[in-house]
Amino acid sequence: MSYNPIIQKTIEHIEKNLHEALSLESIAQFAGFSKYHFHRIFQKEIGVTASEYIRYRRIANSANMLLYSGEKIIDIAVYYRFESQESFTRSFKKYYQLPPGKYRKFMSKLTLQREEVVLKNEQLVKGWQLSGSHPFNYEMGIDHEIFHKGNASGFLKSVSVQSQGEFATMMQQFKAEKHLGKRVKLSGFIKSKDVDGFCGFWMRIDDALGDVLQFDNMGNRPIVGDTEWNHYHIVLDVPENSTVIAFGVLLSGNGHVWIDELKFEEVDKGTPTTNIDFTGDLLDEPTNLSFAE
Repeated sequence: MSYNPIIQKTIEHIEKNLHEALSLESIAQFAGFSKYHFHRIFQKEIGVTASEYIRYRRIANSANMLLYSGEKIIDIAVYYRFESQESFTRSFKKYYQLPPGKYRKFMSKLTLQREEVVLKNEQLVKGWQLSGSHPFNYEMGIDHEIFHKGNASGFLKSVSVQSQGEFATMMQQFKAEKHLGKRVKLSGFIKSKDVDGFCGFWMRIDDALGDVLQFDNMGNRPIVGDTEWNHYHIVLDVPENSTVIAFGVLLSGNGHVWIDELKFEEVDKGTPTTNIDFTGDLLDEPTNLSFAE
């Protein structure tokens, strides 16, 4: 059984209510599971417990408010359900190594310096390439204001798109040899805004001739419109004749998409693959050759 749709629905609920009281019991009840079963499946899918997820998302949003609002630290702490400014400070230092006040003072100056530096897309995001059908109509970069955890996220957005048929991707590719014969999983968090086509993660496994051996672009579960941060994944097999693994985020048409906390790992064969099987659309044999039907 795949728990991913339930986990996504639960994360959507959490993201909308980070400023409200969120107990493990209430979240498990929302998901329709016992507290203990929900704890296990959430940690298995996301890599952290639900309680830890809520904590670091509140801290990440607090960091954003420290930099981009004039709210007092105590008011931010209360808004995100911390018992006191002291407990907020302890939690904040755990993730950012600075108390909130010093973080606001130091990072605000650093952010201003970043905004004064203009770099080309290829220079801005180390390791990532901008490609697609019309990459010149899109822009990719690093966003220090909107992020899921830490200090930044990657983004891809339309700039001068003329039609929904245009698309771009923010991507990487690497050698497949370390993963031959294995099943691999790409996962991470995506947030979208004003997407009138669709967006999502994609991953492709190619052989030495450039032929596609395995592929998934979330076309059967697209992300559209405005969505808050949520967790998505792709799982593919790496055949023995594979040479290249490529992956990234795809944006078709207009819109803005952010990605954060990407993870690439090998998984066991018990994890269902998301490979799109194009042979399922093929006929078993030729038919209606005389057009009589």
